[in-house]
Amino acid sequence: MAENSVLVLNGPNLNMLGKREPSIYGATTLADVEAMCRDVGRDLNLDVDCRQSNHEGYLIDWCHEAREAFDGIVINAGGFTHTSVALRDALSASEVPIIEVHISNIHAREAFRHTSMIAPVAVGMICGLGPIGYRLALEAMAEILEG
Repeated sequence: MAENSVLVLNGPNLNMLGKREPSIYGATTLADVEAMCRDVGRDLNLDVDCRQSNHEGYLIDWCHEAREAFDGIVINAGGFTHTSVALRDALSASEVPIIEVHISNIHAREAFRHTSMIAPVAVGMICGLGPIGYRLALEAMAEILEG
């Protein structure tokens, strides 16, 4: 049985991974990312629960749930990264460590993507490394949770 549990959240349009703009996001699907996260979690003795929604309210509800049910959150909030104060506030209210992940380098893209609402409440951000960013985030989370 895993010692710690981590909620991996993916926001809008991430269900389209492998189909949407493969020149930016690659050919890896969300199912591939989730399988990798579960495998990495097993190796790190983490119970990983992966969820995706295109709806801001679901993501907010899951952050509220994390307060009682999870030890950490890894999140790729997609476009909500740059726009959602409500999601930022829900993440902050979770009172668990948060690591922000982006497949592309948001700082090398359009100017509106350079600002993250989530970064101020996250312990760190991994961006631009493709899907392996999720693995790196889980490795970092395991270290953080170990103390």
